[in-house]
Amino acid sequence: MEAVIFVGIPAAGKSTFYKERFFTTHMRVNLDMLKTRKREKRFVDVCIEAKQRFVVDNTNPTRDNRLVYIQAAKEAGFRVICYYLQSIVEECKKRNDLRPQKEYVPIKAILGTAGRMEWPSKDEGFDEMYYVKIGDANTFVVEEWSDEIR
Repeated sequence: MEAVIFVGIPAAGKSTFYKERFFTTHMRVNLDMLKTRKREKRFVDVCIEAKQRFVVDNTNPTRDNRLVYIQAAKEAGFRVICYYLQSIVEECKKRNDLRPQKEYVPIKAILGTAGRMEWPSKDEGFDEMYYVKIGDANTFVVEEWSDEIR
């Protein structure tokens, strides 16, 4: 049983990373799709009850945002894994400009999330942590987490 939590500002590549790495193995929890926190909580609860692997594909910029998922998953015996997607504002703005209009995120939202971003830490309860950046040819490069990455 595994819960994966993504951390990163809008347009950092979280949803694309999910599609490439987890689409066939993990359910996707995404507030943009579920629309309300009540629905999101219910979906997470169902995944936990069914012992279904899931990915929280939200920005999750603060410890408090992440704690909700970590606590629920840990209490049910899930391993909890963090993937921090490199969040360089200028690069995210460029990727955002390439999105279809219906997926475009206002620049204000990108900047606001970047301003609230708290680096994830193992002491939050993560069993594993990884740092993800977009490399050559738009491929994802995954590295084990190190406090030196910052």
